[in-house]
Amino acid sequence: MAGGLRAPGPSGAQAIEEPVDKQTGARAAMPAPGKPATPQLPPGPPLDEDTRQLAATAYGESSAANVFEEMAAIANVLVRQAQARGYKRVASFIAKDKTFAFAAHDGNPRYGKFIALKLPQDAKDAGVLTAIKAARNALLEKPVDYAAGAYFWDGDDIKTNYDKHAKVRAGISFGDASHNIYKIAAKDVPGEAWWLDKDGKKTKLRGQWTYKFVSTAAFGGSIFWKYSADFIAATGNKVYD
Repeated sequence: MAGGLRAPGPSGAQAIEEPVDKQTGARAAMPAPGKPATPQLPPGPPLDEDTRQLAATAYGESSAANVFEEMAAIANVLVRQAQARGYKRVASFIAKDKTFAFAAHDGNPRYGKFIALKLPQDAKDAGVLTAIKAARNALLEKPVDYAAGAYFWDGDDIKTNYDKHAKVRAGISFGDASHNIYKIAAKDVPGEAWWLDKDGKKTKLRGQWTYKFVSTAAFGGSIFWKYSADFIAATGNKVYD
């Protein structure tokens, strides 16, 4: 279409006509694009300590790409772990369990950046706002579960420390090929559990498993995991521990 600009549309290229002066018929210049608006904290529940700590930890544990689904899945796991372990407040779980969410305790710079903010007035960074949105979802009575039932996650250390990684040494499998974002090998590590008599001697095979961990999702730089059904059935192990 002569005089028009072309831009992608639902069915391919779509014409965008320049504005026309109704009196002269002359085409007017297209308006210059405006300056992007500064991100603002969207309406939502108050930024209480649970929301703040959960958002800061999800922000610190996630990759620098600030992928919402990654932060949301991490927040889902943290809330699920806190509830499974009997904590009434997710902030208490993050503060007390120093071996689970390392970002809150190991000097993680992203966590430190978030905690130093005066909220909500300092909530101008898109990544920070994404983390708050992720935390708010996880704290809902019925959240969207981006982690798909996971109780654990790993970042790129599962690739860089593959041979010594605790999950790899226990056995890993990918629930879907798309979860294998680091292109690492699945690894079978078969095991079995037995019923024991009062003297500790094996009496009957309780069950067997091929691997302990199976992936449930992957976003950004994180892979999310749960124990395999065979491992849980054979051992009676808690799903979260």
